Amino acid sequence: MSAGITITERATEKVHQLMSEEKMGPDYFVRVSVKGGGCSGLSYDLDFDNERKESDQEFLNGDVKIICDLKSYLYLAGTELDFTDGLNGKGFNFVNPNAKRTCGCGESFAV
Repeated sequence: MSAGITITERATEKVHQLMSEEKMGPDYFVRVSVKGGGCSGLSYDLDFDNERKESDQEFLNGDVKIICDLKSYLYLAGTELDFTDGLNGKGFNFVNPNAKRTCGCGESFAV
């Protein structure tokens, strides 16, 4: 298993679509992080950004750059970012091997 953060083909397509719709240039990337809160104690955060911080970790998946701060990476190592467009919900999902417990909505977890 990779210790980085990866992204599926479906999520890659959605990232490209969103970046194109918002007319984001090539200096933008996907920023993933973890913050306190949610049903299970920690919640995922995903956004587009173009400013790097000194402790950022970078993972290149094809032409999609994923950036994560060092503290969040401790919780996200080995995580795969996916996108679901089905009847059970639509949006980005984190498939996190470090999560010992997740809430029903999939937006928060515990380690």
